[in-house]
Amino acid sequence: MSRLLLNKPSAIQRAAATVSRTSAVVSVQQQKPQPCKITPSVVIRRWKSFLHNNNSAVQKSATATATASLSQRSQVETLNARGSYTSRSYTSKSNTMSSKCLQLENINPNFITMEYAVRGPLVVRAGEIEKELEKGVKKPFDEVIRANIGDCHAMGQKPVTFLRQLLALTFEPRLLDSPEYPEDVKQRARAILGNCQGHSMGSYTDSAGLEVVRRQVTEYIERRDGGIPAEYLNIYLTGGASPGIKSILSLIHADVDGKPPGVMVPIPQYPLYSATIAEYGMTKVDYYLDEETGWSLGRKELQRAFDEAKSTCSPRALVVINPGNPTGQVLTRDNIVEIIKFAHDNKLIILADEVYQDNVYDKNSKFYSFKRVAYELGEPYRNQELVSFLSTSKGYLGECGIRGGYMEVVNLCPNVKAMLTKSITAALCSTTAGQVAVSALVNPPKPGEPSYELFQKEKNATLTALKERAELVHKTLSGFEGYKVNPVQGAMYVFPQVEIPPKAIEAAKAKGLAPDVFYAFELLETSGICIVPGSGFGQRAGTYHFRSTILPQTDKLKLMMEKFRVFHTEFMKKYK
Repeated sequence: MSRLLLNKPSAIQRAAATVSRTSAVVSVQQQKPQPCKITPSVVIRRWKSFLHNNNSAVQKSATATATASLSQRSQVETLNARGSYTSRSYTSKSNTMSSKCLQLENINPNFITMEYAVRGPLVVRAGEIEKELEKGVKKPFDEVIRANIGDCHAMGQKPVTFLRQLLALTFEPRLLDSPEYPEDVKQRARAILGNCQGHSMGSYTDSAGLEVVRRQVTEYIERRDGGIPAEYLNIYLTGGASPGIKSILSLIHADVDGKPPGVMVPIPQYPLYSATIAEYGMTKVDYYLDEETGWSLGRKELQRAFDEAKSTCSPRALVVINPGNPTGQVLTRDNIVEIIKFAHDNKLIILADEVYQDNVYDKNSKFYSFKRVAYELGEPYRNQELVSFLSTSKGYLGECGIRGGYMEVVNLCPNVKAMLTKSITAALCSTTAGQVAVSALVNPPKPGEPSYELFQKEKNATLTALKERAELVHKTLSGFEGYKVNPVQGAMYVFPQVEIPPKAIEAAKAKGLAPDVFYAFELLETSGICIVPGSGFGQRAGTYHFRSTILPQTDKLKLMMEKFRVFHTEFMKKYK
């Protein structure tokens, strides 16, 4: 069965369509929380049926053109590069394939179930198109604009000098003698190296991270939250925010009263959560943000989702993303108060995804940490179990590849915290480069220090440019026929609602695609712009959205918006 899928790349293409159809079905069902847990027998039956039904299509693909064959092979290669398949091993003979000990029937079925839309089939196709352009294939555009993922530096954002100098000095200590580096950076580098075994960044650190950096994180949190105390023993340095989030979800993965654990997730949501919940075989409990009021969140909706989920699972955690991804909203303090009280009353731990806390653009919006608001509410909410996350990948640093981040664990039972620490210890430690990046984030140059003026100039330039782009994207897309666009108050994305004509919906159905996926593929093939369909994040039934970053540099973003305008105008003419 797996031999058929992997030896015939056309099946891979059909798999992308199957994923899209599944997304469309899910969107219709999202009025009530749906469990993500699928039994192994169901998954295996689904894939057997899918592969059986593709036999005829696979046979027909043998007569396809050489160009199509090349495209199919490149898709397998691209999937392999993304970690999905190892194409070389699947080119072996049939008898070798059948002898493989791992088959789709006997691997973890959750790996088959999980999806991650940000790097899904559209991104695979974007990679193919880039290779086609390199080979001289004629297209109606000359480059692919990857607006699908928040990869700041890939979109032209310049690194912060202070951070790169700190990395250089800690990884090459001989540069400490160079007059080219400011003294304040050298002092920080010496402090970090002094906390490393052998005074080398190549040594393991404590599993929770370098103590000197963790203490810097506590000082940062105390400054941010107006003096509310923080404890360095509650800080865990992580490889970006994602490993921290996954470690907490893994921690709460236990049946309660005979029911599987449930995790309350905002819809729309960042696909890391749905993918991890599916991978762990947990239950995703959807609660809907209110698009009509700027993607706000109310207690009534939280309670509805919680109460309806209790029949199928035991809700244990509440995920909140603030500022929002993909929606770009910034929660008000009153909203946060409601959420904290709801979590306390229903005995839920809060997972506060606050990685975009520096990315607030709206003059009437302000970032409030969940920890600060809970503390200011006093007892009993001051004792609310809470884990917050921050990353060096976002904000003004945008250092996605370095993989730096931290989580602060607040009010966890000491025995449970000990188990969390034990689990993290098994992974040894996060990367030392990421830990240095966290140090740069939480311990930046201070007024009067040699690096301060340049640091402030670079930081302000980045945040100002992001603010301008947020306004540009909102203003431009708001003028498109059939678009409904909320202002981008924060984060790095816009998530507009698109009215797709019935004729286009029928065309999508004929191709086995969800309407928003069809729209996104048409955009990619016509203009070279790669976005992520709203079905990858979740959306109310009967609505269609997409997520685009605001990260392309301003000149390229203006070009992208013009290409978008031309595409949408022609799309509406064709299908209206």
